Amino acid sequence: MKFLAKLLLFSSLWLALSASAFFDQCQDLFPNQQIPSTSQVGRDLCFDDFAIYYSPSDKKPIYTVEKLNGEQLLAPHPRRTNQFYEEARLPAHERALLADYRGSGYDRGHNVPAGDMTSERGMAQSFSLANMMPQARQNNQGIWAKRVEEPTRMYIKRVQSDVYVFTGSVGHVGSIGKSKVTIPSHLYKLVYDPAKKLAWAYWVENTDDAQMSAPISYAELIQKTGIDFHLPIELGESKSGKSTEKSSPEPRPIVGGWYPVFFDQYSAQKLAALVSNIKTGKVASVQIQYDRNLDLAQKLAQEIQAQGLLQATLSHSSPPDSPNVIYERNRVTAIVHSK
Repeated sequence: MKFLAKLLLFSSLWLALSASAFFDQCQDLFPNQQIPSTSQVGRDLCFDDFAIYYSPSDKKPIYTVEKLNGEQLLAPHPRRTNQFYEEARLPAHERALLADYRGSGYDRGHNVPAGDMTSERGMAQSFSLANMMPQARQNNQGIWAKRVEEPTRMYIKRVQSDVYVFTGSVGHVGSIGKSKVTIPSHLYKLVYDPAKKLAWAYWVENTDDAQMSAPISYAELIQKTGIDFHLPIELGESKSGKSTEKSSPEPRPIVGGWYPVFFDQYSAQKLAALVSNIKTGKVASVQIQYDRNLDLAQKLAQEIQAQGLLQATLSHSSPPDSPNVIYERNRVTAIVHSK
Protein backbone atom coordinates (compact mmCIF):
# COMPACT_ATOMS: atom_id res chain seq x y z
CA MET A 1 0.00 0.00 0.00
CA LYS A 2 2.84 2.39 0.85
CA PHE A 3 4.39 1.73 -2.56
CA LEU A 4 1.05 2.41 -4.28
CA ALA A 5 0.62 5.65 -2.33
CA LYS A 6 4.09 6.79 -3.32
CA LEU A 7 3.39 5.87 -6.94
CA LEU A 8 0.15 7.86 -6.95
CA LEU A 9 1.92 10.83 -5.36
CA PHE A 10 4.69 10.68 -7.96
CA SER A 11 2.13 10.45 -10.75
CA SER A 12 0.25 13.50 -9.49
CA LEU A 13 3.46 15.50 -9.28
CA TRP A 14 4.44 14.42 -12.78
CA LEU A 15 1.07 15.44 -14.20
CA ALA A 16 1.39 18.85 -12.56
CA LEU A 17 4.62 19.50 -14.40
CA SER A 18 5.84 18.66 -17.87
CA ALA A 19 8.99 18.36 -19.92
CA SER A 20 6.96 19.73 -22.83
CA ALA A 21 6.39 23.48 -22.80
CA PHE A 22 3.43 24.89 -24.74
CA PHE A 23 3.52 28.69 -24.28
CA ASP A 24 -0.01 28.91 -25.72
CA GLN A 25 -0.24 32.68 -25.21
CA CYS A 26 3.18 33.64 -26.55
CA GLN A 27 4.37 31.14 -29.15
CA ASP A 28 5.22 33.94 -31.58
CA LEU A 29 8.14 34.90 -29.32
CA PHE A 30 9.88 31.76 -30.63
CA PRO A 31 11.47 31.37 -34.09
CA ASN A 32 8.83 29.90 -36.42
CA GLN A 33 6.76 29.30 -33.26
CA GLN A 34 8.92 26.24 -32.55
CA ILE A 35 9.27 25.51 -28.82
CA PRO A 36 12.68 24.09 -27.75
CA SER A 37 12.88 20.42 -26.76
CA THR A 38 14.44 19.38 -23.46
CA SER A 39 14.14 16.53 -20.99
CA GLN A 40 14.12 19.01 -18.09
CA VAL A 41 10.76 19.24 -16.35
CA GLY A 42 9.45 22.76 -15.90
CA ARG A 43 6.66 25.31 -16.15
CA ASP A 44 6.09 27.70 -19.06
CA LEU A 45 5.44 31.33 -18.13
CA CYS A 46 4.35 34.01 -20.62
CA PHE A 47 5.03 37.70 -19.98
CA ASP A 48 4.28 40.72 -22.18
CA ASP A 49 7.67 40.86 -23.92
CA PHE A 50 9.39 37.57 -23.07
CA ALA A 51 8.79 33.98 -21.98
CA ILE A 52 10.40 31.71 -19.39
CA TYR A 53 10.69 27.94 -19.12
CA TYR A 54 11.15 27.65 -15.36
CA SER A 55 12.62 24.84 -13.24
CA PRO A 56 10.63 24.26 -10.02
CA SER A 57 13.48 22.13 -8.65
CA ASP A 58 16.28 24.64 -9.38
CA LYS A 59 14.07 27.72 -8.69
CA LYS A 60 15.49 29.51 -11.75
CA PRO A 61 14.92 29.60 -15.53
CA ILE A 62 15.86 26.66 -17.70
CA TYR A 63 15.79 29.17 -20.54
CA THR A 64 14.19 32.48 -21.45
CA VAL A 65 13.39 33.87 -24.90
CA GLU A 66 12.98 37.37 -26.36
CA LYS A 67 12.07 38.61 -29.85
CA LEU A 68 13.88 41.91 -30.39
CA ASN A 69 14.60 44.39 -33.18
CA GLY A 70 16.58 47.57 -33.60
CA GLU A 71 13.55 49.85 -33.60
CA GLN A 72 12.58 48.58 -30.14
CA LEU A 73 16.04 48.95 -28.66
CA LEU A 74 16.58 52.43 -30.14
CA ALA A 75 13.29 53.70 -28.67
CA PRO A 76 13.18 55.50 -25.29
CA HIS A 77 13.36 53.07 -22.38
CA PRO A 78 11.42 53.26 -19.11
CA ARG A 79 13.23 53.94 -15.84
CA ARG A 80 14.79 50.84 -14.28
CA THR A 81 12.64 49.95 -11.27
CA ASN A 82 14.89 47.61 -9.22
CA GLN A 83 11.66 46.28 -7.68
CA PHE A 84 12.17 42.52 -7.35
CA TYR A 85 9.14 40.38 -6.48
CA GLU A 86 8.22 36.73 -6.01
CA GLU A 87 6.37 35.05 -8.89
CA ALA A 88 2.77 34.56 -7.75
CA ARG A 89 1.91 32.16 -10.56
CA LEU A 90 4.17 29.50 -9.05
CA PRO A 91 3.10 27.33 -6.09
CA ALA A 92 4.81 28.53 -2.90
CA HIS A 93 7.12 25.50 -2.70
CA GLU A 94 8.37 26.11 -6.26
CA ARG A 95 9.23 29.80 -5.88
CA ALA A 96 12.54 31.49 -5.27
CA LEU A 97 12.09 33.92 -2.37
CA LEU A 98 13.52 37.37 -1.86
CA ALA A 99 15.03 36.10 1.38
CA ASP A 100 16.96 33.35 -0.45
CA TYR A 101 19.41 35.90 -1.84
CA ARG A 102 20.04 37.69 1.49
CA GLY A 103 23.67 37.32 2.53
CA SER A 104 24.27 34.73 -0.20
CA GLY A 105 27.04 36.70 -1.92
CA TYR A 106 25.23 36.24 -5.23
CA ASP A 107 23.34 38.80 -7.32
CA ARG A 108 19.81 38.29 -8.55
CA GLY A 109 21.01 37.92 -12.13
CA HIS A 110 18.49 38.72 -14.87
CA ASN A 111 18.08 36.18 -17.66
CA VAL A 112 15.97 38.61 -19.69
CA PRO A 113 17.78 41.93 -19.10
CA ALA A 114 15.89 44.93 -17.76
CA GLY A 115 17.87 46.91 -20.36
CA ASP A 116 15.93 45.17 -23.16
CA MET A 117 12.54 46.32 -21.87
CA THR A 118 10.75 49.14 -23.72
CA SER A 119 7.49 49.37 -21.72
CA GLU A 120 6.69 50.09 -18.07
CA ARG A 121 4.93 46.74 -17.67
CA GLY A 122 7.75 44.84 -19.35
CA MET A 123 10.27 46.56 -17.08
CA ALA A 124 8.23 45.66 -13.99
CA GLN A 125 7.76 42.05 -15.10
CA SER A 126 11.49 41.59 -15.78
CA PHE A 127 12.11 41.82 -12.01
CA SER A 128 10.13 38.65 -11.25
CA LEU A 129 12.34 36.21 -9.33
CA ALA A 130 11.31 33.60 -11.90
CA ASN A 131 13.59 35.55 -14.27
CA MET A 132 16.59 35.43 -11.88
CA MET A 133 19.54 33.11 -11.29
CA PRO A 134 22.21 33.30 -8.56
CA GLN A 135 25.02 35.05 -10.42
CA ALA A 136 28.50 35.92 -9.21
CA ARG A 137 28.42 39.65 -8.42
CA GLN A 138 31.42 40.81 -10.47
CA ASN A 139 30.27 38.55 -13.31
CA ASN A 140 26.78 40.08 -13.37
CA GLN A 141 27.95 43.69 -13.21
CA GLY A 142 31.05 43.21 -15.31
CA ILE A 143 31.73 40.64 -18.03
CA TRP A 144 28.07 39.60 -18.47
CA ALA A 145 26.67 43.14 -18.71
CA LYS A 146 29.52 44.63 -20.74
CA ARG A 147 30.74 41.74 -22.90
CA VAL A 148 27.52 39.74 -23.44
CA GLU A 149 24.33 41.79 -22.98
CA GLU A 150 25.56 45.07 -24.45
CA PRO A 151 27.21 43.53 -27.58
CA THR A 152 23.99 41.59 -28.18
CA ARG A 153 21.97 44.81 -28.13
CA MET A 154 24.51 46.55 -30.36
CA TYR A 155 24.21 43.78 -32.97
CA ILE A 156 20.40 43.92 -32.94
CA LYS A 157 20.44 47.71 -33.37
CA ARG A 158 22.49 47.31 -36.58
CA VAL A 159 20.34 44.72 -38.37
CA GLN A 160 17.01 45.34 -40.12
CA SER A 161 14.98 42.37 -38.88
CA ASP A 162 13.84 40.55 -35.75
CA VAL A 163 16.45 38.69 -33.72
CA TYR A 164 15.69 35.97 -31.16
CA VAL A 165 17.67 35.70 -27.93
CA PHE A 166 17.66 32.69 -25.58
CA THR A 167 19.33 32.94 -22.17
CA GLY A 168 19.87 30.32 -19.49
CA SER A 169 22.28 28.56 -17.18
CA VAL A 170 23.46 25.01 -16.48
CA GLY A 171 25.38 23.09 -13.86
CA HIS A 172 25.10 22.86 -10.09
CA VAL A 173 27.79 24.19 -7.75
CA GLY A 174 25.62 24.53 -4.65
CA SER A 175 22.49 26.41 -3.65
CA ILE A 176 21.36 29.49 -1.72
CA GLY A 177 18.59 30.17 0.76
CA LYS A 178 15.88 28.15 2.40
CA SER A 179 14.40 27.38 -1.03
CA LYS A 180 17.74 25.94 -2.20
CA VAL A 181 17.99 27.99 -5.40
CA THR A 182 20.56 26.26 -7.59
CA ILE A 183 23.82 28.12 -8.26
CA PRO A 184 24.72 27.38 -11.91
CA SER A 185 28.28 26.72 -13.03
CA HIS A 186 27.88 28.31 -16.48
CA LEU A 187 25.68 30.91 -18.18
CA TYR A 188 24.79 31.19 -21.85
CA LYS A 189 23.11 33.55 -24.30
CA LEU A 190 22.10 32.27 -27.74
CA VAL A 191 21.57 34.86 -30.49
CA TYR A 192 19.69 33.87 -33.66
CA ASP A 193 19.33 36.10 -36.73
CA PRO A 194 16.80 34.33 -39.02
CA ALA A 195 17.39 36.75 -41.91
CA LYS A 196 21.00 35.59 -42.13
CA LYS A 197 20.37 32.05 -40.85
CA LEU A 198 23.09 32.84 -38.33
CA ALA A 199 23.37 31.77 -34.69
CA TRP A 200 26.06 31.92 -32.04
CA ALA A 201 26.21 31.58 -28.26
CA TYR A 202 28.13 33.23 -25.46
CA TRP A 203 29.30 30.69 -22.87
CA VAL A 204 30.56 32.13 -19.58
CA GLU A 205 31.66 30.55 -16.30
CA ASN A 206 29.62 31.81 -13.32
CA THR A 207 32.53 33.19 -11.33
CA ASP A 208 33.79 36.66 -10.41
CA ASP A 209 37.05 36.13 -12.31
CA ALA A 210 35.49 34.55 -15.43
CA GLN A 211 37.36 35.26 -18.68
CA MET A 212 35.69 36.03 -22.00
CA SER A 213 36.25 33.48 -24.75
CA ALA A 214 35.11 33.30 -28.37
CA PRO A 215 31.42 32.49 -28.91
CA ILE A 216 30.60 28.82 -29.36
CA SER A 217 28.55 27.33 -32.18
CA TYR A 218 24.86 26.49 -32.02
CA ALA A 219 25.73 22.76 -32.22
CA GLU A 220 28.12 23.09 -29.27
CA LEU A 221 25.44 24.81 -27.19
CA ILE A 222 22.97 21.98 -27.85
CA GLN A 223 25.62 19.50 -26.72
CA LYS A 224 26.42 21.47 -23.55
CA THR A 225 22.81 22.17 -22.50
CA GLY A 226 20.88 19.19 -23.86
CA ILE A 227 18.33 21.63 -25.29
CA ASP A 228 17.35 21.58 -28.98
CA PHE A 229 16.19 25.11 -29.80
CA HIS A 230 14.94 24.00 -33.25
CA LEU A 231 16.70 26.74 -35.18
CA PRO A 232 16.66 26.13 -38.97
CA ILE A 233 20.33 26.97 -39.34
CA GLU A 234 21.04 24.25 -41.93
CA LEU A 235 17.53 23.36 -43.09
CA GLY A 236 16.96 25.60 -46.12
CA GLU A 237 14.11 24.30 -48.26
CA SER A 238 12.21 21.06 -47.83
CA LYS A 239 12.43 18.22 -50.36
CA SER A 240 9.27 19.48 -52.00
CA GLY A 241 11.02 22.74 -52.79
CA LYS A 242 8.69 24.70 -50.57
CA SER A 243 10.01 26.87 -47.79
CA THR A 244 9.93 25.25 -44.34
CA GLU A 245 9.27 28.58 -42.64
CA LYS A 246 5.78 29.35 -41.34
CA SER A 247 3.83 32.40 -42.34
CA SER A 248 3.98 35.41 -40.05
CA PRO A 249 1.72 35.02 -37.02
CA GLU A 250 -1.09 37.39 -36.18
CA PRO A 251 -0.16 40.26 -33.87
CA ARG A 252 0.00 39.01 -30.28
CA PRO A 253 -2.20 40.69 -27.67
CA ILE A 254 -0.64 41.70 -24.38
CA VAL A 255 -0.64 38.51 -22.30
CA GLY A 256 1.05 39.58 -19.07
CA GLY A 257 -1.61 37.83 -17.03
CA TRP A 258 0.31 38.59 -13.83
CA TYR A 259 1.86 41.99 -13.22
CA PRO A 260 3.07 43.90 -10.12
CA VAL A 261 1.83 47.22 -8.76
CA PHE A 262 4.32 48.72 -6.29
CA PHE A 263 3.34 50.72 -3.20
CA ASP A 264 6.25 52.37 -1.38
CA GLN A 265 3.56 54.31 0.46
CA TYR A 266 -0.21 54.56 0.29
CA SER A 267 -1.33 55.82 -3.13
CA ALA A 268 -5.00 56.58 -3.62
CA GLN A 269 -4.38 56.97 -7.36
CA LYS A 270 -2.80 53.53 -7.80
CA LEU A 271 -5.44 51.91 -5.63
CA ALA A 272 -8.26 53.63 -7.52
CA ALA A 273 -6.85 52.37 -10.84
CA LEU A 274 -6.65 48.83 -9.46
CA VAL A 275 -10.18 48.99 -8.02
CA SER A 276 -11.46 50.33 -11.35
CA ASN A 277 -9.98 47.31 -13.15
CA ILE A 278 -11.58 45.02 -10.57
CA LYS A 279 -15.00 46.65 -11.02
CA THR A 280 -14.82 46.32 -14.80
CA GLY A 281 -14.07 42.60 -14.49
CA LYS A 282 -10.46 42.77 -15.68
CA VAL A 283 -8.91 41.22 -12.54
CA ALA A 284 -9.17 37.59 -11.45
CA SER A 285 -7.24 37.82 -8.15
CA VAL A 286 -4.82 39.97 -6.16
CA GLN A 287 -1.99 38.85 -3.87
CA ILE A 288 -0.45 41.44 -1.52
CA GLN A 289 3.26 40.78 -0.81
CA TYR A 290 4.93 42.65 2.07
CA ASP A 291 7.92 42.52 4.42
CA ARG A 292 7.82 45.04 7.28
CA ASN A 293 4.90 47.22 6.24
CA LEU A 294 2.03 45.02 7.41
CA ASP A 295 -0.16 48.05 8.16
CA LEU A 296 -0.04 49.23 4.54
CA ALA A 297 -0.57 45.69 3.23
CA GLN A 298 -3.64 45.22 5.42
CA LYS A 299 -5.04 48.64 4.47
CA LEU A 300 -4.73 47.86 0.76
CA ALA A 301 -6.29 44.42 1.21
CA GLN A 302 -9.17 45.85 3.28
CA GLU A 303 -9.95 48.58 0.75
CA ILE A 304 -9.90 46.08 -2.12
CA GLN A 305 -12.10 43.64 -0.23
CA ALA A 306 -14.49 46.46 0.78
CA GLN A 307 -15.54 46.56 -2.87
CA GLY A 308 -17.06 43.13 -2.30
CA LEU A 309 -15.81 41.83 -5.64
CA LEU A 310 -12.81 39.72 -4.63
CA GLN A 311 -10.61 38.91 -1.64
CA ALA A 312 -6.96 39.99 -1.66
CA THR A 313 -4.62 37.47 -0.02
CA LEU A 314 -1.63 38.54 2.09
CA SER A 315 1.82 36.99 1.60
CA HIS A 316 4.76 37.81 3.88
CA SER A 317 8.24 37.74 2.28
CA SER A 318 11.53 39.17 3.49
CA PRO A 319 13.78 40.78 0.84
CA PRO A 320 17.58 40.51 0.87
CA ASP A 321 19.71 43.46 1.87
CA SER A 322 20.74 45.50 -1.14
CA PRO A 323 22.64 48.81 -1.05
CA ASN A 324 21.41 49.68 -4.55
CA VAL A 325 17.67 49.32 -3.91
CA ILE A 326 15.67 51.71 -1.74
CA TYR A 327 12.23 51.17 -0.15
CA GLU A 328 12.52 47.43 -0.66
CA ARG A 329 11.89 46.46 2.95
CA ASN A 330 8.90 48.80 3.40
CA ARG A 331 7.54 48.20 -0.08
CA VAL A 332 4.22 46.45 -0.59
CA THR A 333 3.58 44.76 -3.94
CA ALA A 334 0.14 43.95 -5.30
CA ILE A 335 0.48 41.00 -7.71
CA VAL A 336 -2.50 41.38 -10.03
CA HIS A 337 -3.86 38.45 -12.02
CA SER A 338 -5.74 39.89 -14.98
CA LYS A 339 -8.45 38.02 -16.81
